[in-house]
Amino acid sequence: MPGVMISCGEPSGDLYAGALTTALRDRRPDLGVFGFGGPRLAAAGASLLGSYEGLSVTGLSEVVRTLPRTWRMYRALIAQAERRRPDVFVAIDFADFNFRLGQALHARGIPVVYYIGPQLWAWRPGRMRTIKRFADKVLVIFPFEQALYEQAGVPVEFVGHPLIDLIQPQPPRASVLMRHGLSATARTIALLPGSRHNEVQRTLPVLLQASASLREAEPDLQFLLARAPGLDDHLFDDLQRHHLPIAVHEGDTDAVLAASDVVITASGTATVQAALHGKPMVIVYRLSSLTYRLGRPFVSVSTFGMVNLIAGRTIVPELIQDECTAERVTAETLRLLRDAEHAAAVRRDLAVVVRALGGPGASGRAAAAVLAVAASGVAASGAVAS
Repeated sequence: MPGVMISCGEPSGDLYAGALTTALRDRRPDLGVFGFGGPRLAAAGASLLGSYEGLSVTGLSEVVRTLPRTWRMYRALIAQAERRRPDVFVAIDFADFNFRLGQALHARGIPVVYYIGPQLWAWRPGRMRTIKRFADKVLVIFPFEQALYEQAGVPVEFVGHPLIDLIQPQPPRASVLMRHGLSATARTIALLPGSRHNEVQRTLPVLLQASASLREAEPDLQFLLARAPGLDDHLFDDLQRHHLPIAVHEGDTDAVLAASDVVITASGTATVQAALHGKPMVIVYRLSSLTYRLGRPFVSVSTFGMVNLIAGRTIVPELIQDECTAERVTAETLRLLRDAEHAAAVRRDLAVVVRALGGPGASGRAAAAVLAVAASGVAASGAVAS
């Protein structure tokens, strides 16, 4: 039976891995899929050697704490690949882990496809030379990425963004809000503090302070918070202390976005989701001070939010690190609420971004590319580890 090995280390990657696996098995029902991921990948029929839960963090100090478990997972995946000899290995984002794993499997003669090409153009671009050595194909989901990989001599294909297909029709806004005891008609702010433990830990306090200020400025406002699966309850202990009309909706960010008027979101995949829903947003992000100071010199872009990168200019505000304060978040959100012309202009810009993401069928195109590499046989180098 032909086999595909997949590795993804965070919720967004797991979402794409699940859709990819479904598309692969639609084309090859006999296909065996195994590897490392989360509930979406497992639900699509993959056999998991382990879960990413607890390993998906940002920041240098946070990563250090996960190293022992990460190393065990790496060794288990290598051993399983040597035993089962998959026809192709698919790495999905999670660059620090998957770079090492991809190189090891390539050295063993296993073809490698990197799906959701890592943002090397933004962070440590010197690693383009590394990915060129071990990836037989890189599949990118943002239109501007293809030329950047091509210029570096990396085999690349733009397949479009899988979220276009993954966003499902949502229940009426009123039913979502009323289910949580909120008003069906009041203006609603979506709060998206992130999907990783340390993201929520650093971002949510700012969002709660800003929510209190927004409520003082606009007393009719209410808030719907998207809680990612697998997060500890204690991260949300402060919700009660603020005595605000904040409801928590777990596991379905699209429902939260569809029911909102304006979005305050951590930087990441959620910014693209908000764009697909046509929602004006404020992007926020915080790292530990040490991580930010050490990492900022290696970042080669002036904006961080994906919608701004795709647009090629700042169309929604980004409040990163020291700028991520309750005062700034409040001011930018109020502008979107009070200035109808500004909010309409943002929505028009977001529509342009969405059109640039490619049409439906991204997961199918990615699956076709993966199967083509698998059919090609031995990895480009032809090297086999002794």
